[in-house]
Amino acid sequence: MGTEANPLITRHKCSACFKQFKRKEHLVEHMKISYHSVHQPRCPVCLKHCKSFESVREHLNGPLQKPTCSEVFSVQGCNLCLKVYNSSNSLHKHKEICCLASPVPLGTAFMHSTECQVNMSVSNDKDHNLEGLKGVAMDCEMVGGGSDGSIDICARVCLVDEDENIIFYAYVQPEIPVTNYRYELTGLTKEHLKDAVPLMEVKDEILKILYNGEPVERLRLDGGKARLLVGHSLEHDLYCLRMKYPVHLLRDTAKYQPLMKTNLVSHSLKYDIQTAVHDPYEDCVSVMRLYKRMRSQDHQMEGMKPQNLSTDFDSLQPEELEKMSPDELYEISRPNYRCWCLDSK
Repeated sequence: MGTEANPLITRHKCSACFKQFKRKEHLVEHMKISYHSVHQPRCPVCLKHCKSFESVREHLNGPLQKPTCSEVFSVQGCNLCLKVYNSSNSLHKHKEICCLASPVPLGTAFMHSTECQVNMSVSNDKDHNLEGLKGVAMDCEMVGGGSDGSIDICARVCLVDEDENIIFYAYVQPEIPVTNYRYELTGLTKEHLKDAVPLMEVKDEILKILYNGEPVERLRLDGGKARLLVGHSLEHDLYCLRMKYPVHLLRDTAKYQPLMKTNLVSHSLKYDIQTAVHDPYEDCVSVMRLYKRMRSQDHQMEGMKPQNLSTDFDSLQPEELEKMSPDELYEISRPNYRCWCLDSK
């Protein structure tokens, strides 16, 4: 006769992702590598922790969805921000606010070179020192250089503030000959770059905006009044602009773990916000909205003791960890990335 499972066997359940383990040491090892914290995306119904928002969506609507959570979310949930509301009236009011109108593309006729110069002069205006404009979104548009047109050359750049106002916009003078204007994607022709602004001038003006009057020495330490630079694949844009900016002041949606795919590979910008034709203003506005949504999350330790930052897994012996409850293990667990909600603190 077959043996039945013993219902008295103790199972050690993770307080965050609900995985169960036969041995306490296995739960401890799981907690060490999972980096569970209040900053992780969670199912709005059962509160299960996931690595990314896409993991949450799969939990709610994927092939292996949890039926009870999916059923509740289909009636009470917002597909954009993944929040759940108690009444259809509350959900309806929320959706009116949560679903923003798409930003209107500027097209290629917005500014020609002389107007770019005027717009660049605005970057020196005192209005850029107003408090509250902590983030600046940047996006570049590339044309192709080299024999096969595969070398990315920055041809147009746009910066917007947190209120979606343009604070910098310019066509950029290519440093090497353009062999492919990629017209189908950019809408740019040789005429647009005829009297474009030299790359070094563009770079200097952008840095003036980002530094915001802050000395470079302090910028490297804690940022001071310097702007946070928001964008998608910022490393590539900065490289094409021949620019460097402190890593701790970058907010890149292509590398932000909660926004990545379930295998922690970045989504393309088109997946989130980009239309068929690349428009730098449209992308700036959209990536800024995405950043502000991530920043506005309220991650509170409800019902739990304040975290003791001096206590973590490395500071305790294995036998001490095995005596801790699942909730206590979760309390000392730390995320392996900096949550953008901390920007608003």
